[in-house]
Amino acid sequence: MQAVKMISAHPNVQGNTNDVLASGIEDFYNCAQICISCADACLAEDVTPELKQCIRTDLDCAAITSAAGEIASRQTGSNEELLRQVLQACETSCRLCAEECEKHANKHEHCKICAEACRKCEDTCQKILKTLK
Repeated sequence: MQAVKMISAHPNVQGNTNDVLASGIEDFYNCAQICISCADACLAEDVTPELKQCIRTDLDCAAITSAAGEIASRQTGSNEELLRQVLQACETSCRLCAEECEKHANKHEHCKICAEACRKCEDTCQKILKTLK
């Protein structure tokens, strides 16, 4: 896991790596990529108007998970209150996106894949939130 290696190498961490947070960074970026790809796949479907809300939640989730990855990657200084708020928003966004994609998962494989990634990321947010003071 490259994110764990990078965070561990940060001078401010000095061996006090929050491994749950560091490994979660990769889940955030993975979810963002999958959500963007799902939104694009939805646009290619013949029933795009029916998938409008799915596209919206995909793009919202991609933006929030990407922001969570960026904020979680910063180790200079501390802003745990902001991180906590972002993780809560990320958890909510992932849950909503998963719920929306699950509505279409039986018809569209990309929605099934996206729902699974969002559920994993939602779980990651919950695990990281438990590690914060």
